[in-house]
Amino acid sequence: MSMDILNKPLWMLTVGEFLKLMNQATTPIEKNVPKEKKLAYGIAGIAQLFNCSMTTANRIKASGKIDEAISQHGRIIVIDTDLALELMKK
Repeated sequence: MSMDILNKPLWMLTVGEFLKLMNQATTPIEKNVPKEKKLAYGIAGIAQLFNCSMTTANRIKASGKIDEAISQHGRIIVIDTDLALELMKK
């Protein structure tokens, strides 16, 4: 990008110069956006994630296959859905 574009007032830019500035400004921001974690909660969340019954969801949890994706504190169960799906593929 040339320095003359940076020193111009915004209202003096051509359409091409403005689009060039917008393209350069938005590209790095989009690349640095962190991926949001998708979470499911409880046995019902496991059942919904794997499209199975509550009984089967209890079996999946008890099997230990997705233990790395599960965080549990007391009765509260939180599942990282992306990690759980990856673990079940193995």
